[in-house]
Formats: sequence, structure tokens, C-alpha cells
Amino acid sequence: MNTKPDVIQKCLWPACLVGLFIPGALSLHCNLLHLHLREVTWQNLRLLNSMSNSFPVECLRETRAFELPQDIQSHTPPGKRYLKEAFYEMSTQAFNIFRESTSKSTWKKKYLKQIQIRLDWQMHHLEKCFEEEEKGKEDSKQMEEDGMDFSGAASQVSSLELLLSLELRRYFYRMYNFLKDKKYSHCAWEIIRVELRRCFYYFYKLTLLLRKK
Repeated sequence: MNTKPDVIQKCLWPACLVGLFIPGALSLHCNLLHLHLREVTWQNLRLLNSMSNSFPVECLRETRAFELPQDIQSHTPPGKRYLKEAFYEMSTQAFNIFRESTSKSTWKKKYLKQIQIRLDWQMHHLEKCFEEEEKGKEDSKQMEEDGMDFSGAASQVSSLELLLSLELRRYFYRMYNFLKDKKYSHCAWEIIRVELRRCFYYFYKLTLLLRKK
């Protein structure tokens, strides 16, 4: 799967700007990031529920454990970057799943497009916040020049970010491979819909950690 949906991003942003979100409620303020992520993730949860009336009974025998990483909350490195990276990776990989579903799934297209738009917005917002953080690193460099060394802590956080990113990618690859193995059947897409709902709810709860830290 591709990890950077540039082509679709150009198509989705005009629709986003027309007024999909409440004007002003989700403006790009990184100090309110947890509110933005919480609202968008909740909206996506509701849309996933609306995509299908009920889970088909005949699909129960095909359910699979995709092993969503459950250790995100147990890691508490300094700052919020760790959780932001997790949200960004989840948004990117979920976007790729939904992009795959555009032509192959039986999901309701109007809900599918709205979820894509929200995930695209979420990635865009996080990228803007990452840019702000990069600008703030100049202050850290100045502190190091003054004799304050934070290289050990920074190295630890970087390693945790890399590990989590790999775990999340493996998680989504398991879903992607499941779809391929099942030849993108109706049951396969329904099982993925339920799993993505579980994933979104887990990240919805993680927004509380962003607020606390």
C-alpha cells in the first residue's frame, strides 16, 4: 500500500472546504489538537456505523483477529509527539484502506467519501502541527549549546515512535492482506468495517491522553 495519498488529497480538499465541518470549530490550532482529533474520529465512527445496517450472520465464520496494538497507552515519553505520530500513522493507513474500497467494496459511497475527507483533513492538520514543532526545535538546539543535553530522552522517544509506527503498519497490512486473500468479498469488507470501527474507537479514547499530557 502507498503511504502518502497525494493524488486523492487534491480532489478531496475542495469538498472539505465547502463546509463539511462546522465553520471555525476545527480551525488549525495545534493547542486544540486533542479536540480536533476527538471530533473527527467520533464523526468517522458514526459514519462507519451508517455504512451498513447490520453485520451479516453468514460472515461470522470468517472473522479474524487483526491484533490492534494495545500498548500505546502504556508508553509515556515526554511530550505529545508520540501520540501524534500514532494518530498520523493510523490516519494514513486507514485512508489507504478506504481508497482501496472505493472501487471494490459494497459500502455506501457517500459515507465512504466523507470518511476519506475527514482522514485527509486529519493528516493535513497533524502535518501542520509537526511543522510547528520543527520550528520549535531551534530553541532546543540553543539549550544544548548552553550546556543542557536532552539527546538521551530524544533518542528514547524516537525509538518508541519507530516501533509503534511499524506495529501499526503491520496491523493494517494484516487487514489489507485479508481483503486480498478473500478476493475483496462482501464478508471481507464487513469484517474490515467492524475492525476499523474498533480501531477508531481505540484512538478516540487516546485523545484524552493528548489532553492530559
